[in-house]
Amino acid sequence: MADTQAGAERKRVLIAEDEALIRLDLAEMLVEEGYDVVGEAGDGETAVRLAEELKPDLVILDIKMPIMDGLAAAERIAGGRIAPVVILTAFSQRDLVERARAAGAMAYLVKPFQKSDLVPAIEIALSRYSEISALESEVAGLTERLETRKSVERAKGELMTKYAMTEPQAFKWIQRTAMDHRMTMREVADRILAEGQESGGAQQPS
Repeated sequence: MADTQAGAERKRVLIAEDEALIRLDLAEMLVEEGYDVVGEAGDGETAVRLAEELKPDLVILDIKMPIMDGLAAAERIAGGRIAPVVILTAFSQRDLVERARAAGAMAYLVKPFQKSDLVPAIEIALSRYSEISALESEVAGLTERLETRKSVERAKGELMTKYAMTEPQAFKWIQRTAMDHRMTMREVADRILAEGQESGGAQQPS
């Protein structure tokens, strides 16, 4: 992974965790995997300020922090479209995961976590954030945007099930098809879903 990151542009990460040792371990893991840690914070308020100033590629937030907790900070950072957010949660806080998603978190990690857990969570967050940004650039209205996201999510699921695509591959196929045929992603997604209902499966992607 470090080699991949070094070969491409290194992703800039901001960490917010009130426990200094965990923050240090996390920073070391990220550097070893080829990411640049551009800022560290011990509370949510500082995390939001640093995110606004540094414009990182990703923000990792612990849920339980002083002054402003990670959920409130996630709402500010994700709501402001500053960067994708990965939430850190203790195992006993699993009930907070849905609240974290509602706050705009793209992925989460349960503590204690291993380095092998970290990179997939980051890649998921970056991929989902990229998808949402692409959809939002296509659709202006909030209601239409939400409906488009729902259709695209269902269509991705159809492609993933039928053709063993990964989630990013399915999204890219929808995005590319929309561009090739001068359609919106919503139109492509709706067509995939309609064909699935009519024929019991989506049309074989080319």
